[in-house]
Amino acid sequence: MSGKLSSVVIVFGCAFILLGLSFLPAAFSPDHDQTILGAAICAISFGFLSVAAGFYLKTRLLQSTASAGPKKAPSKPVRGGCDLCGTESPVIHCRVHQLHICGDCVSQHYDFRSCVYIPSTRRPATAKPLSKAARAGRS
Repeated sequence: MSGKLSSVVIVFGCAFILLGLSFLPAAFSPDHDQTILGAAICAISFGFLSVAAGFYLKTRLLQSTASAGPKKAPSKPVRGGCDLCGTESPVIHCRVHQLHICGDCVSQHYDFRSCVYIPSTRRPATAKPLSKAARAGRS
């Protein structure tokens, strides 16, 4: 139903734009009536507003019918991740409390009076860290 309604609103808006454009030659004739020019401007403006409303209705319809996409499986905790939630990589380090914090947990921990934040240098650990001897043998 809403798809048909949005198409009708767009066609209705185009008709008003056409009506406003048809008033313009009469407004710029030698008799030059300001009232007709004002009516033309109003009709064109209302037409564009109606067309925009029709496109808005179409996009809302598409958003409601579109699937949300494939659901992600719950992510495993990241080794060397955030000290508060343990699921994401840290982005800042609180020097006062010695906590590595991800972007989602910053709002829970933020205290401008006592905490000092620096960028986190902790990287997520790999599953099997290579020893120095193994890395030297690869080269």
